[in-house]
Order: sequence, then C-alpha cells, then structure tokens
Amino acid sequence: MRKPFLILLLVACCATLQAAKVYKPWENGRLTVSANHLYLVHENGTPFFWLGNTSWLMPERLNRDEVEYYLTREREMGYNVEQIQVLNAIPTFNIYGAQANDESFDFARFTREGDYGYWDHLDYIVDMAAANGIYIAMDCIWGSMIGKMDEKKAAKYGKFLGERYKDKPNIIWMIGGDIMGDKGTASWDALARAIKKADPGHVMTFHPRGRTTSAWWYNDREWLDFNMFQSGHRRYGQRNGDGDYTIKDNTEEDNWRYVEMSQERQPLHPVIDGEPSYEDIPQGLHDFSAPRWQDYDVRRYAYWAVFAGCFGHTYGHNSIMQFMRPGVLASFGAEKAWWDAMKDPGYQQMRYLKWLMLALPFTDRVADQSIVAGTNGERYDRVIATRGNDYLLAYNYSGKPMQIDLTKISGTKKNVWMMNPADGTLAYLGEYESKVTEFTLDGAYLRGSDRVLIAIDSQKQYIDKNATKLEEKW
Repeated sequence: MRKPFLILLLVACCATLQAAKVYKPWENGRLTVSANHLYLVHENGTPFFWLGNTSWLMPERLNRDEVEYYLTREREMGYNVEQIQVLNAIPTFNIYGAQANDESFDFARFTREGDYGYWDHLDYIVDMAAANGIYIAMDCIWGSMIGKMDEKKAAKYGKFLGERYKDKPNIIWMIGGDIMGDKGTASWDALARAIKKADPGHVMTFHPRGRTTSAWWYNDREWLDFNMFQSGHRRYGQRNGDGDYTIKDNTEEDNWRYVEMSQERQPLHPVIDGEPSYEDIPQGLHDFSAPRWQDYDVRRYAYWAVFAGCFGHTYGHNSIMQFMRPGVLASFGAEKAWWDAMKDPGYQQMRYLKWLMLALPFTDRVADQSIVAGTNGERYDRVIATRGNDYLLAYNYSGKPMQIDLTKISGTKKNVWMMNPADGTLAYLGEYESKVTEFTLDGAYLRGSDRVLIAIDSQKQYIDKNATKLEEKW
C-alpha cells in the first residue's frame, strides 16, 4: 500500500467528517491546566471533559477500515480520548505485519520511505482520530517492557516520538503503563523529559499499576501535568495474593479514595481514573468463572470518580481494549467480538455523564461531602456529592433514601431533578426550600437503581424544567 492512496483515502474521510460538522476541541487552543489546578481546559478557557476509552491494542490489531469505523462510532458515542499502547512488546507488529521496533531502539530502520510501515499506520490512527475530534493518549511503551529500555534508549525513543507528533493537535502523552512507579524510574524520567523537550505543547501523565496513583511517585516532576490512577478490577475483599497491595482491606471498589489521595499531595494537579473496572471483565481478572462487571458497575465507577473531583473519566471494556475477534487468542476470558461489545449498555451510557457535567459551570465545581446530611453510608450505600456555586449533584448508587443539604449552594429556592444515568432521562421534582431535605428514590435497592440528584439555584437556567433528557454538548 503506497502513501498516495492513503492520503487520498484520508482526505475523502476528512471531507465526509467536515460535512458532519465535527467538533474539534483543540480549535479552542491547546490543553492546559486550569487556574485552580483541578481541571484541563483549553487556552481560551473552554472546559474539557475527558471521556476516554481504553483502546490499548488499536495500533496493533485494527486495519485502516476498522480504525475509521471504530473512531467514527466512538465520536458518535461521545468519547473524545483514546488510550492506546504505542508499543506493547519488543518487537511490536501490527495487523499488516509491519514491525515498529527492536531492542536497538533505532526507529529509522522501521520508517522507510515508500513503505506503509508501523509508524505510518499509527500516523493514520492519529489523523483519523483528529478528523473525528478525538485525542490520542499515547502510552509510549507498556510497563512490562521497562527492563529492555535503559535511560539512553528511553531518551532516544522520547526524541523520536516528540519530534514525530509535536505538530499533531490531538496528542496526550502517557508515561508508564500498568506498572508501579518505583520500577524503572530513571528510564521513565528520561522518556518523559525527551518528549517534553521535543514537544512542550502537549500535556503528560503517568499510567500506574492497579490500585495505585501516579501522585505517589511523580507528583513533583516538572514533566507531569496531571495525575492518573488505576482503580483496577478487584471487588471488595478480593486480594488475590497481591504482594504489593497499597490500600486498606475491603476498600477495593472505592475509587473515590484515589481522588482524595492524589489531591492530598502538593503541588495540586488535576486527576483522573485512567483504568477502572471494565465492562464484561471477570471480577479480579484471573478467574474466568467469576462474576463479570456490568453496566451499573461501570456507571458507579464513573460517577464516583468524577463527583469526587476527577476532571473526566476513562471507560473500559474487556473485548474492546484488546479488540477481540474470532480467531484471536483472548485475554481475561473475553468472548465477544469488539464490534458487538460496542452494543453493550455501559459503553453507550458514559456520554450522559459528559452531557451532565458540561450542562453546568464545570470548572467552578468542587467535591463536597458535606452536602450529604447526617450519616453517609459505606461501600455501595455511599452517596458522592459535588457542587458549583449555584448547583449541586449527588450520586446515589444503592437507591436508599438520602438527606441533602440544599443550603450548600446559592438561592433561597432550588429546582430539583432526578436523572437516570442508565438512559440520561430527567424527572423534574419541583422547587424546594433551601434546607436539609430527604429524597426517596424510585427504584429497588441496588443493581440498576442508581440516580443522580440535581439541584440548581432557581434563578439559574442551566436546565429547562420541561426537559426530559439532557442535550448533547461536544
């Protein structure tokens, strides 16, 4: 396959997308950290809500037609960040048999003019994502390969990546890759600094091992723009013999704790859950007969993380992250083809969280558990609350009655709605006095009864009282 054909194909695809008036977030300027150090925003102040997907093996397993189909569908479902593994092994090959690298880290050997090589295919992915208004979060090399990348090789690789992608508008850099931050520290630093030297215009983070946060190791690094944690795939009480367990017993599903742990560090950085429990993956990963995480689980992880203070969220699906298909050896008991997995409910429900957050003044928001009056519950009964100056949100997973302190925001009266995060529908409950009020939910206890309470100063018009569903935004 020659490059001229690829260029014509990309031009045709871009023309189709332009006709659809695709929102290109970087037209508001590059991403930067907000003044309060809690969010990513564009240079002109436009808020950025990260709605990511773990598309780890896209460069290795999808061909051009599949990349176009997948990224178009992602855009339609509201996703705006794809987390990918640039190199998942040494050597790494893609679906065309093109090789990316070897242990020499001499990438010039694999970028021959006139060949459609590994890096040309990655360029295509980046450009197709850009045509769909989507960022590519490049996890440069998976953490298990760190033993084969010393400081010298890391610096060489970082220079290659930074120079190749510095002019692309839709790049986010991810150092690490499912690894404890104290392993290979010098090499990760060398990689990050080499990229930043060549490309100072794109934001960067570190992707850590499950049940850890980058804030524990790299919070003071000059190259780190925001923190990332991986809340992981364990259920409450499930230890699986881990020798590096870093959290208290029976808190495994409490991803909101990582937000608090990350924000305790100075200097303060924005934070995100870059890898929570995946839809349709076995609880604990390794026992394929174990129950699988469902749509209501991935919703809980998303709303808990964002309401606790994250600037966005990354979704994951067992089949999508590895692009499972017939004839491919599956990991973690994946059974569905990736295109069928995109029909699963959790995959389609994440956009409602994005719509909700962008319907309100996003960057004025803070986590505030004092909104929940009285004694809050534990585990699944815990209500997570957040507010701006004139609105508050409370996520109730279990469906138990909750007491909400409406005095925490401005206004003598508050308009109140209940939102169903499974379908984005709104029910207007009425106008309430500014006081502590008990709200009873309309579903059975647990499993699909989760709801979001929305209260807004009655003088504000962020949501129409007659609206039955939030409107899509970006």
